[in-house]
Amino acid sequence: MKALQVELNGMRRLNLPVDGVFGTAVRDAVVAFQSHAGIGADGIVGPITWRNLAWHYDYPDFGANLCDQDPDGNGTAANWATSAAVAQLEQAARSFASTSQGKVPYGDAGFEHGGDIPGHGSHEVGLDIDIWPIRTDNAQCTAGRITWESSTYDRAATRQLVQAIRAAAPGHVRIIFFNDPVLINEGLTAEWPAHDNHLHVRFCE
Repeated sequence: MKALQVELNGMRRLNLPVDGVFGTAVRDAVVAFQSHAGIGADGIVGPITWRNLAWHYDYPDFGANLCDQDPDGNGTAANWATSAAVAQLEQAARSFASTSQGKVPYGDAGFEHGGDIPGHGSHEVGLDIDIWPIRTDNAQCTAGRITWESSTYDRAATRQLVQAIRAAAPGHVRIIFFNDPVLINEGLTAEWPAHDNHLHVRFCE
């Protein structure tokens, strides 16, 4: 039952208590999810409901470690990604938080059910998440967006963030696009046009 509450919270942006009790709020959330998924909305959590919960994209937890940034005007609608991608980035953000260098700014990822996102050539399948580089004043969530050439760019902290991302998902990070030539030479990121001011993390699965 606790697993169901965790899944509903992640897939429907809810705040159900994870207490193992199948109460009215949980049943209502199940019915709402079933209706959203286009399956029988009967409040019964059978194999079809579980399969749809497992397939559904997840929404990140913007709390102590992540902040929501919207540089491309797509809003909160573009924050969805696969459960694995979100969980791996959240783990990296938790690890990075231990360095006391501020939160990790989360940009566009994907729409709730996939598809094209304005301003992006990818991000259709929930495996791509954009994040911002770290600033020397640790204000990447409150101050302006920077590039790797900015005077407030913190290469050492951004390197730590990239390393945390790779450590949180060993074998599951396909590539990280970011045009800092030093990090490229170190094999941590790869060059791609228009990736001077953000890191594009592409997960494998």
